[in-house]
Amino acid sequence: MDIKEIQNLIKFVAKSGASEVKLEMEDIKITIKTGTEKTETTIVQAAPYASAPNSLAPIASAAGADPVVVIKADDDSKYLVVKSPIIGTFYRKSSPDKPNFVEVGSEINVGDTVCVIEAMKLFNEIESEVSGKIVKVLVDDSSPVEYDQPLFLVDPS
Repeated sequence: MDIKEIQNLIKFVAKSGASEVKLEMEDIKITIKTGTEKTETTIVQAAPYASAPNSLAPIASAAGADPVVVIKADDDSKYLVVKSPIIGTFYRKSSPDKPNFVEVGSEINVGDTVCVIEAMKLFNEIESEVSGKIVKVLVDDSSPVEYDQPLFLVDPS
């Protein structure tokens, strides 16, 4: 099992909503646990590969890293946050010739589509769980996003 297959497995588990998945093969054992706070991945390799002894190191270190978003607590604490429910690539519009789903200043309601996240060649419409006015877009278009990463700041008033 190579790094790409492991990354795809992590993305699939995060998207599926499963709380825990265990995969055991003759030379590798993988346990992926998801929760409401963050995704935790444990990888145990029984016998290192001769050609790539550290091939799993980037996955283990990347899975434990949380995305860094700097938000001033005094200014933005009154705002609600729309977060990414899955890992993938963030898009502000459904296709290149269409307008953005939302802009700064747009009024949104619960259930309104605010963006699209592409994961494993599937485009998932992300619906808002809050109502209010978009104050800030926290992610650049066509950027990779992590599970639970803040995407938008919304003023509920």
